[in-house]
Amino acid sequence: MTEGALSPEDLVRALRAAGISDERLLQAVRATPRAAFVPTGHHTHAYQDVPLSIGHGQVTTQPSLSAMMIEGLGLSGDEHVLEIGTGLGFQTALLARLAADVVTIEMWPDLADQAQRNLAGQGLRNIELRVGDGSGGVPDRAPYEAIIVSAAFPEVPAPLAGQLRFGGCLVQPLGPGGRDQVVSFLRTAEGLERRRVLTPAYFVRLRGRYGFPS
Repeated sequence: MTEGALSPEDLVRALRAAGISDERLLQAVRATPRAAFVPTGHHTHAYQDVPLSIGHGQVTTQPSLSAMMIEGLGLSGDEHVLEIGTGLGFQTALLARLAADVVTIEMWPDLADQAQRNLAGQGLRNIELRVGDGSGGVPDRAPYEAIIVSAAFPEVPAPLAGQLRFGGCLVQPLGPGGRDQVVSFLRTAEGLERRRVLTPAYFVRLRGRYGFPS
């Protein structure tokens, strides 16, 4: 690291300033070098609380926003988690450190390939990465105790709601993409129960059969 360069601890301080208080989550950020999950040429920005472009019109989720969403899941360590939108794998790595295992799905094969290499480089083995339409979830690995969706749609796609175990939590940005609200839901016998708005946000659109047209 060059003199004056930022570190994971700088990112932890930024997350604390943004209101993140879950110590397990902050420790996962310390243990996960974001520089290993950003595109070439962006390493100087890896520990800043900013989104970074990763191609295909996609960006990484801003770390503080990702942390708010993960914190909203209330993970205890035993959960089987579904992540929609792997990107380059930084959020996936955090989830893997906080849950029993993670199934993650990415629509762009080149991003999935890079994420697979990034995650393998961190020695994380409790992750299954799929390539495909995340709007339909991953039904053959359901049910899940927690689902996190890293793209916006005006409602929760029915397949995702159906793959969440009773008592489980789902966090998703609701909106058209660009003017969204991140909302947490609880799965009850009656369906999804809206719990609270975690934060306003700007997300890319959820594409696919149960999302926006590709």
